[in-house]
Order: sequence, then structure tokens, then C-alpha cells
Amino acid sequence: MAKRFGAGELYGHDFSQLSPEEIRKKSSASSSSIPCPFKAQKPRGIQPVCSKKGGVCSLRLFESTESGEVIVSGMPTITCPNRFLEGNVVTQWVGETLLGTRNPLVVSELPFLMETSATGLTSDSDAVGKIDQILVHLERGHLRWCAVEMQAVYFSGMSMENDFRIMRNWKGPGIPFPASQRRPDYRSSGPKRLMPQLQTKVPTISRWGKKMAVIIDQGFWESLGEMRETRELSNSEIVWFVVSLESSTSGNFSLRPAEAHFTTLAHAVEGLTGGTPMSQERFENQIRERLALDTARKGSFQ
Repeated sequence: MAKRFGAGELYGHDFSQLSPEEIRKKSSASSSSIPCPFKAQKPRGIQPVCSKKGGVCSLRLFESTESGEVIVSGMPTITCPNRFLEGNVVTQWVGETLLGTRNPLVVSELPFLMETSATGLTSDSDAVGKIDQILVHLERGHLRWCAVEMQAVYFSGMSMENDFRIMRNWKGPGIPFPASQRRPDYRSSGPKRLMPQLQTKVPTISRWGKKMAVIIDQGFWESLGEMRETRELSNSEIVWFVVSLESSTSGNFSLRPAEAHFTTLAHAVEGLTGGTPMSQERFENQIRERLALDTARKGSFQ
């Protein structure tokens, strides 16, 4: 039985539930012409369009049986950060947990890191780093807030365009099997992308007495190494809000709160790096083994 990752959702729709006609239509559409079902509406009820080329919100594992039937396995892995915006689920959950309100004000992409010029002066136009969201609770003139980082999962492997070529001409039956190999790349998403963001922003935010909320999905959380947790929110620097995608009566997936975890930055780094360094002796033994193998290979060609 062959297994490959392909589109779990197209423009918010469960790919496995689409008809051949819908697959052809959605895969042929321009993302700039299709509203994103998860972004908040703009003034006058205008729905923002999809900002992700191809409209793939998530990846999912597909299996091809010996009879040629294509079936899905497991839940989708979120690959677009806008997927976390569904129905203000995350905003309400984080606001209630950290600020004591389910209806916080939202400030998006606020500049945080400033580039210092030769004169030592800075301005907002010099911002070199931003925070995804700031949630605010104005209480009797007091500004209560927390920072929010949303981390979707990158994927490694062949481009989705290989799949779209088949989708655009798909006539069934059922759904097409992914054309190329790819997989969720948790290593690039965690240690290479998320960890530097946290190491840069959390120390300052923590000194200010504020919390960093990190939004990831269940698959991402399960890919991390063991992460020691604090018992109390007050002793934490980072709160991990883990969400899941669950099948709903609408035929699509719904975003649901799964679990929250309280950690320090140091313990978060341990989990993101996925383990502890090996001993020097073991590491050097690996060097010797690799050198011996390389020597043997060279000898076989002489």
C-alpha cells in the first residue's frame, strides 16, 4: 500500500469530500479570487481573499490500496497560519486563559525589533521583526496584553503543482492520489523557524511581565521532544495552545482547542531541539566510524 501526503484542505474544504468537478474547479482557480473562510471580515462585510498560492490549508496522508482506491489516513496538519483564525476560536481561548476575557482586542503584526542606525536613532520604519498578534484587554484604563505567535508546518519534498496538474483534469472516480512525495517538515518549522523567534522575543516580553502564547496543531506538538512544564501559569514564560482539526457535520473540518501547556523558554528550547546532546565519547565514536567507512569506500575504488 503506497502512502503520500497531499492536500488535506483546499480553500477550507475537506479535499477528500470534493467531487471530481469541484476538484477541477478549485485546483484551476486563482487564490487571489477566492475568499479565505478563516480571516476576519473587513469593513462593509468584505471577506479577504486567500493569500496562499494554490489554497492548500493543510496536508493529509493518503493511501492507495491494491485495488487502486484512494483513502485518507489521520487528521490534517495545518500548513497555513491563517487556518488558526477560524471563528476566533484561538483568540477567545488565549484571551480567557491569559487575560480573563473571551473578547480581547486584536492588534496584528506589531513591530517589535528595531534596527539601530549609525546615529543610534530608531523609528517605526526601521522595524525588522514583528509579532503575529497582540491580544489586549483594556480594564479600567489598565493595558493588559499578551503576545501571540502562530506556527504552521512547512513541508519538504516536491511542489504541490505536480498534484494540481492531475487535479485540473480529474474526472474520477473518487479523489486522485498525490503525484509526488512530500511530508510535514517539523524540523524546519520548529528548531529552524519557531525557536529563533522565541529566543529573540520571549526574554524581553518576559522581562515586561507578559506571556507569549504559541499556537500550533496537535501533530506539531507530538513531534516535539519531551518538554518540562511549570505547574502554575505565573511561573511560565510561554503557553502552548495546541489545537486540532476535527470532522464536523458540515463535511469540513472545525478548529478545536485541544490542550494548553505552560513552559519556560529554556524548557521550550529543549523540546524544540528534540533531545539532549550525546556524550563526547559517543560523538567521537561516530566520527571514527564515519572515517573508517569513508576509508573503506575509497579503498574499494582503487
